[in-house]
Amino acid sequence: MTIDQIDTPAVVIDLDVVEHNIQTYQAYCDEHDLALRPHIKTHKLPSLAKAQMETGAVGITCQKIGEAEVMAAAGLDNILVTYNILGAAKLARLRKLHDEIKLSVTVDNGTVVEGLSGAFADAEKPLAVLIECDTGAGRCGVQTPEAAVELAQQIGQSMGLRFAGLMTYPATGGTADVQTFMTAAKAQLAEAGYACGTISSGGSPDCWQAHLAPIVDEYRVGTYIYNDRSLLLRGVCGLADCALHVLATVVSVPTPDRAIIDAGSKILTTDLFGLEGHGLVVDHPDVVIAAVSEEHGHLDCSRSSGSFSVGDRIRIVPNHACVVSNMVDQVHLMQGDAVVAVQDVAARGKIN
Repeated sequence: MTIDQIDTPAVVIDLDVVEHNIQTYQAYCDEHDLALRPHIKTHKLPSLAKAQMETGAVGITCQKIGEAEVMAAAGLDNILVTYNILGAAKLARLRKLHDEIKLSVTVDNGTVVEGLSGAFADAEKPLAVLIECDTGAGRCGVQTPEAAVELAQQIGQSMGLRFAGLMTYPATGGTADVQTFMTAAKAQLAEAGYACGTISSGGSPDCWQAHLAPIVDEYRVGTYIYNDRSLLLRGVCGLADCALHVLATVVSVPTPDRAIIDAGSKILTTDLFGLEGHGLVVDHPDVVIAAVSEEHGHLDCSRSSGSFSVGDRIRIVPNHACVVSNMVDQVHLMQGDAVVAVQDVAARGKIN
């Protein structure tokens, strides 16, 4: 099969670009003595997680237990779950995973610690627990180094658990804040008698500045494997580094200034990240994907010197590749214009 034979809308992945992205960022981490633990929520494919591991990653990151279960079943055996785990059903699944692979988790409050201890108190090996710290993103995380010490003390006193370090997902541009917070937290933990085994940070937007927070010894990065329009416009990558494209067909040209494609909100992310439009139309940079409904994408062609005809096929670099991966059952893996495999998105829809 060639790309011209793919039924649209579809997601196509350039494997040569994927390989380049994996190798390039692994080389950066090796140069700066950073352990790389890529986040698989971007691709959700065990084959690509294995490629990351084979290139030098120390393990992988998952956001949900369901993702971790898929990856573990495929042979990935070193997984960090970066989410507060609550509830008996989830804890039972987490315990089962822990009995099978090398597993670690994150927490930011005592209630989660209590639940984990109840589920792991009789485990043969303690569960490694990292404390999530809010270094500026304003999502989860303890708010001060002092709070991190208090939570480490609770973990240290809890059956079945082992304090394993600190973790953060910083705000974009927040590398200096990570250095400040983690330096203070590590020092206060040492004063309290707690060694900080790992300090893990992450985020693709600042991935090339990770070395500017030398307190960090592990980096979690996801979107880098594909890249997307949000990273392209931030200068993190070039267009040639964008491996994931949405392939679409023009199905209507109602006016000279408007064309409609068969890719709407069910395949193109509605995430805007402050950008204009819902993706970059490759080879037509002046065309704006001005709106998406479920089945339709609305192209504003008023600024473009070219025009579209019904039946034309276009490639789109989406604003946010991770969401697109979760919208399709399968992706087409490409080398050049040839389809080398059609692969199920194994961890798609794993929201628990």
